[in-house]
Amino acid sequence: MNDQIAQVTSIPEKQVSKVVEMLQEGATIPFIARYRKEATGNLDEVQIGAIKKAYEANLELEKRRSSILKTIENQNELTPELANSLKNASTLAVLEDLYLPYKQKRKTKASAAKSMGLEGLAEIIYGQKEQNFKDQVTRFISKEVKHPEDAIAGARDIIAEWISENNKVRNSIRKVFTRQAVLTSKVKKSKVTEAAKFKDYFDFSQPLKKVPSHRFLAIKRGQDAGLLTVKISVPVEHVIKEIQQIVLIQKGTYHTVFQIKKAIEDACSRLLLPSLEKEFDQLTKEKSDVAAIEIFTTNLRQLLLSPPLGQKRILAIDPGIRTGCKTVILSEIGDLLEETVIYPLKNDGKSEKSIKNLLKKYKIEAIAVGNGTGGRETDQFVKKIVQNNPAFNGIQVHLISEQGASIYSASETAREEFPDKDITIRGAVSIGRRLKDPLAELVKIDPKSIGVGQYQHDVNQKLLKESLEEVVMSCVNQVGVELNTASKHLLSYVSGLGPVLAQNVVDYRSQNGKFTSRNQLKKVPRLGAKAFEQAAGFLRIHGAKNPLDNSAVHPETYSVVEKMAKDLSVTIEKLVDNTALHHQINLSDYTSESIGLLTLTDVLNELAKPGRDPREQLEAFEFANVNNVQDLSIGMILPGIVTNITAFGCFVDVGVHQDGLVHISQLTNQFIKDPNEVVQLNQKVKVKVMEVDVDRKRIGLSMKAV
Repeated sequence: MNDQIAQVTSIPEKQVSKVVEMLQEGATIPFIARYRKEATGNLDEVQIGAIKKAYEANLELEKRRSSILKTIENQNELTPELANSLKNASTLAVLEDLYLPYKQKRKTKASAAKSMGLEGLAEIIYGQKEQNFKDQVTRFISKEVKHPEDAIAGARDIIAEWISENNKVRNSIRKVFTRQAVLTSKVKKSKVTEAAKFKDYFDFSQPLKKVPSHRFLAIKRGQDAGLLTVKISVPVEHVIKEIQQIVLIQKGTYHTVFQIKKAIEDACSRLLLPSLEKEFDQLTKEKSDVAAIEIFTTNLRQLLLSPPLGQKRILAIDPGIRTGCKTVILSEIGDLLEETVIYPLKNDGKSEKSIKNLLKKYKIEAIAVGNGTGGRETDQFVKKIVQNNPAFNGIQVHLISEQGASIYSASETAREEFPDKDITIRGAVSIGRRLKDPLAELVKIDPKSIGVGQYQHDVNQKLLKESLEEVVMSCVNQVGVELNTASKHLLSYVSGLGPVLAQNVVDYRSQNGKFTSRNQLKKVPRLGAKAFEQAAGFLRIHGAKNPLDNSAVHPETYSVVEKMAKDLSVTIEKLVDNTALHHQINLSDYTSESIGLLTLTDVLNELAKPGRDPREQLEAFEFANVNNVQDLSIGMILPGIVTNITAFGCFVDVGVHQDGLVHISQLTNQFIKDPNEVVQLNQKVKVKVMEVDVDRKRIGLSMKAV
């Protein structure tokens, strides 16, 4: 198996074997990538993830192979040759082709003909050498088969099935599909009005191999909605010729060859082409799903790793025009201290006074405003207060994305955290906490609800869920988690923990007070040695007695750091964050069978900046003086924030309650295949307004030469 994985991933088999061994032992991708560099040859998370996917695919293949072998064996049809072919099948497609003749089928024309005793005639015709054809046909006349024409027709049905199940034929026609298949879509005549948003696909045709993933998924959405008729087709004449070259022999008799040609035409139209059209539709869907999920995961990673404000006192506002703006005060660690409602749009002075009092009372350091309905107006209201009062000039005001906030507010998680609070108050808290630490807050929401992908509801949901969870785990462990303040939701993504152990950690913390060392984790119920090994390096304890407990240095290498300190005649505390001492360390003096230079280099880098957050610093952002689509005009140059990235471009918020599209062709003067080559989520950009459609609320933007 490992040699096949090595071939698929282009990673040496020795490294593959080590990774597979650790995966089988329950190690996570972040742990292997961070703390087992010597074993893997310094493979990164992407490479380890590729090995994991290939390993799991091989397990599925072996499971299917075992099932097929058992089924055919139970039918007493398993010959040594067939068994060998099945054991050597390297892909699921080859395996299924070999199994096809033995697969239980509903009653078919071929099975009906076989039940009437016509398989012998089919073998005679398929042999193509019978000279006395008419005489042979009469041998198969019976009570059930009264006419020669009926016997020949039945034999052709059997031959058509043989042809459609022939491995060589199927592989040959697959090549035709790969090279020449065309995807077409047409609107259903009775659905023209209803299908308006699929107008581009009313009469669409493109070679299948050139159809981009987002286009295929859009067409499939129209098909699933019953609005479009979609087909994948190949030149039938070409297919027939390909089959004839495989099936027909050079010296076949006229009558038998004639009947086989008719069987080939029947096999094409009735069996082979519908089967392979379905197969290529599924394959293209799978490839499109993978492409869409890759875009989603890339966006999600960028969003989760958005710069945090950190432990600041925050005033957070969930804007509301009719019902008022729900306003909350959060402590440095995100606890809810106070709540109120303001009505800034009434302009009666009461809301301004209320905000000023809250800013003074709690010595607020930052303000978070949700970007929903009324968000820009509320943002401008609080900015005016801050700008016009010297005492508040140091306070930053941030407009925060509300995507998924309503999902959180109504969730079981929010009810657990704030059982006696209104959902709008919960929403305001979530907005404030997103400013404080986007990662810690967003892990509480189903990633699909965050709205940073395309066609997330159309792709394979199991694969999407697995991929998104891998990204969340990767981000959480990349940043590290403060053990004494993290929620159970954040802890559940720490390598080796999961929901049950995360809850146990929180319960232990509640019953015994704050953790003072990583070793205390071993006292948490059900948190055994393996879980400790996987999790410890990613957990931080601020203010721990041992400073290494607040770093990414794993406990298994503490002894090495202690030896380094001893050799330098200093304490570990003195060794931490002291680059002058670090320069005196010769890492090769501390290598062993289990710890090599790669690990020691990481240890030294961590000692230089212990517990440093890898995320960038948060910067304030100002929109231009525009509030609605009607305020825009062609040629305007505006600041904006990238809110979503798709295969065909990116969407940018310019502050008018409607994101504008920068098509991939308008991102740069150079040709690019992937928008991620140019932009990242939450990136601050300058854009030029190219098109404004007020009625349809569509904005076309460009980043070229801005």
